[in-house]
Amino acid sequence: MTKRHRKFQLEILAVMIISGCASNPNPKVAPIPAPTRKIDAATTASITGRVALEGTPPAAKPIDMSAEPYCAKLNSGPVFPQQVVTGNSGSLANAVVYIKDFPADYIVDAPGAATTLSQRGCMYEPHIIALRTGQTLEIKNEDQATHNVLAMPEQNPKWNRSETPGAAPIEETFAIPELAIPVRCNVHPWMKSYVFVFSHPYYAVTGKDGQFELKNLPPGTYTIEAWQEKYGKQDTTITVGPKESKPLDFKFSADAAPGD
Repeated sequence: MTKRHRKFQLEILAVMIISGCASNPNPKVAPIPAPTRKIDAATTASITGRVALEGTPPAAKPIDMSAEPYCAKLNSGPVFPQQVVTGNSGSLANAVVYIKDFPADYIVDAPGAATTLSQRGCMYEPHIIALRTGQTLEIKNEDQATHNVLAMPEQNPKWNRSETPGAAPIEETFAIPELAIPVRCNVHPWMKSYVFVFSHPYYAVTGKDGQFELKNLPPGTYTIEAWQEKYGKQDTTITVGPKESKPLDFKFSADAAPGD
């Protein structure tokens, strides 16, 4: 065998060894360390503020429920989409404000009781819902009509469940943090909600007054993000010291709508 042939065989063998290592079906993965840092309740801080819309919100068109007479009869007047809901002085509802970069090594409280999403009047209530990883999402059908609940996450498993009148609530959980998971009804296409899943408790969904509060925060520097269905996201960095309460407002422009 020539030196050239031996060299060729050795190169082939090296490629086979490397390929075999790369295709190992049971590679060793470093475990994720458990949180160890405790939050000192005597030094916690808070961030409070308001989310508002500058400018004139778009004119909303009533939802056409004529294809489902039962749904139309449930509502005494016109029903409008919940994409942009404003209150006094431009306050903006259904905005989600949360800490984007909360350190994973802090020990946080376990999730609380189930969070409920209701189907009432052939609409989802609330329009935006937020909960923790591992926390139960309970979906109730309060209508005398069958609904089909389709959840379309990208990080968590998708699911599609039918819920007849009087049926027991659907219960689901999400293992992975994920923002703005669309939830729809295949039977009534105007029904839409969003589910937010967080690994920590530092989030809030604004009501019609646009107010939010992130409390019991360990002192530190954080990136705070505000999400709104039509107007997209904004974020800012803020530092809070021990026992400090800081104001923080977000303003979206009605003239800029990346969510269209």
